[in-house]
Amino acid sequence: MNMNLSSLDRRKFLRGAGVALALPWFESFTGLARAAQRPVKRKRLACFYLPDGVPMPLEEDPAFKDWSWFPHGQGKDFTFTKCMETLKPLRQDLTVFSGLSHPAVRRVHGHSNADQFLTGADTGADGDYQNSISLDQVFAAHAGEHTRHASLVMSTDGGTGSPRGAQTMSYNSNGRPIPAEHKPKRIFDMLFVKSGPDAARRLALSKNALDDLMEDARSLKRSLSKRDQETLAEYLQSVRDTEVKVEKAKRWLNIPLPRVDVDHLKLDITPDDPRTYLRTMYDLIYLAFKTDTTRVATYQFGRENGVGISDYLGRAVGFKLTHQLSHGTKEPDGFKNFGIYCRFINDELGRFAARLKATPEPGGVGDMLDNTVLLFGSASSAFHLSRNYPLILIGGRKMGFKHGQHLRYGQGNEKNQATSGISTDAGWRADMGYTELPLSNLYLTMLHKLGVEAESFGGSTETLKEV
Repeated sequence: MNMNLSSLDRRKFLRGAGVALALPWFESFTGLARAAQRPVKRKRLACFYLPDGVPMPLEEDPAFKDWSWFPHGQGKDFTFTKCMETLKPLRQDLTVFSGLSHPAVRRVHGHSNADQFLTGADTGADGDYQNSISLDQVFAAHAGEHTRHASLVMSTDGGTGSPRGAQTMSYNSNGRPIPAEHKPKRIFDMLFVKSGPDAARRLALSKNALDDLMEDARSLKRSLSKRDQETLAEYLQSVRDTEVKVEKAKRWLNIPLPRVDVDHLKLDITPDDPRTYLRTMYDLIYLAFKTDTTRVATYQFGRENGVGISDYLGRAVGFKLTHQLSHGTKEPDGFKNFGIYCRFINDELGRFAARLKATPEPGGVGDMLDNTVLLFGSASSAFHLSRNYPLILIGGRKMGFKHGQHLRYGQGNEKNQATSGISTDAGWRADMGYTELPLSNLYLTMLHKLGVEAESFGGSTETLKEV
């Protein structure tokens, strides 16, 4: 391999058999002195959406102590419940929010408002439909010029879904949905680029796409510093491990959805299928961020109302259908069961965040989590009520985010009980005897810290100084 290191930059690739693999940043590309003097400054954003809300028992309910989603306490003095205790190692890297929601849809049923989670638009409950640009795409327009892909849009079910039945979180400047990718193999192949007219065909036929790149990697290794050799070895192993998971995840997508009412227990799904799939999607975001293929990602865990294969994610922790967990809270151990599922989701989110925290920022200062902000949440709280969204913000310390706190906003619902204990669809029609702040105040705050000089977003012109 003839490779002039002085001419290499982060957009270079290992090449072989008509395909190429994006490389991570190497100090050897620019020289140790220059790298030390001018560290790379990147900012990244990933947004995650949980459909159908979270468990919120009443304070007098025995499940309140352990399985109420929101932490007990506020400010710096708060205690995680079992729903979120797996995030304890990241306590000083995260903030939990309550009392935030989008004003335009507070009287809309939770099954209809995933569309506006990242936009804040007045999408309404029925009739004419109009959305606006999503938070991630505003940042993608700012950061996308520096990467091969402006953003990575993903969901478990894929595509766009339908108005008020979204299967994507991302909307362009005209408010039109951006189709989400749900097949890990396609996302994995995005890390490869064509270098010949039949490159795609060769890649599709290859059982192990990396095999053709290994010789190239060995040649490159001899020209790298010791630190870069370790970086390359770790990166190639990460890609190889992800490739194996991608193959395993194919089984999940190939499981047929029933067309009629059948006994869902007979579906051939093991706990490993949804767990492997979810971890593979996180791994793909990690690789895309590490190679600077993109700095923006969204992932919607599922569609509201139990539609699609995402309704089987609960099988990772022993439940038949995920959406039914939100309807069964009055049954014995109902809140506990719902909480166990949320704990699983939080555990995998924490695993991803911890991996970013354990990875030094390529060519920069701190770790990758310091330079990445993760937004997790739902546009529903208790039983599809479009208020008091459960929200977590993780990372971004190098952008100035302040963490280690549970921030409560609004008045009249300080204990998060105004939206608790609801177990029927009648709850979402109830009047608000309390106040909440616009969620877009947080989004505008995030945009400013991400380097976007926006005057407003989603109808908000104010920011949150505590964040």
